[in-house]
Amino acid sequence: MNFFQGEIFAIDKPYGITSFKALAHVRYLLTKKLGRKVKIGHAGTLDPLATGVLVLCTGRATKRIETLQTHGKEYEATLQLGATTASYDREHEVNATYPTEHITREAIEQALRGFEGEIDQVPPTFSAVKVNGDRAYALRRAGESVELSPKRIRIDEISLTRFDPVTMQMDIRVRCGKGTYIRALARDIGRALGSGAYLTSLRRTRSGDITVADCVSYEGFQDWLDRQDIEYDLQ
Repeated sequence: MNFFQGEIFAIDKPYGITSFKALAHVRYLLTKKLGRKVKIGHAGTLDPLATGVLVLCTGRATKRIETLQTHGKEYEATLQLGATTASYDREHEVNATYPTEHITREAIEQALRGFEGEIDQVPPTFSAVKVNGDRAYALRRAGESVELSPKRIRIDEISLTRFDPVTMQMDIRVRCGKGTYIRALARDIGRALGSGAYLTSLRRTRSGDITVADCVSYEGFQDWLDRQDIEYDLQ
């Protein structure tokens, strides 16, 4: 492998850290191994509470990041019905509860069908979307109100893989295009069901042709790196 000329690989980002921190960890180990800094970036941010495929590009391959970000992605998510949070996930406490007695598996499956195809989605206000040069999440944390415009996204397929009528939790699998916020999708599914919902877990299982099975573990990256046949040619 030649990380200077350019390599594309992926790590399985663990729960609880930002994509930036995961990238910094890999950059540190690469720099230590190679004896000099190498350019590196990622092709698609994962929230701190999300896990899974984080595609990384080094050297000249960083020029492909923008293209890689347009590739389709696949997620597995768990939603809690009957409640909402400000961030649409577990990062914030529940701020409202809603009735769920009317929700059935059939109602969920019917609601999900309405999200397939090209739809307009309002991004979460706790997100990196910029508002007049500032990140939306920074404005929210400063106590300011934020209104974001809807963006056109594409959901190729969404399916219900589990529904527990006792706990009111449901699992979905989503295949989608660039710019889709699964947290916002959870919010909208709750509304479509005449209730509320927020994300309790999220795992990116595929980005383009790269799946979780192709990923290097975050904790085992050093061992993986030590096993590689590395070229040090800068040209």
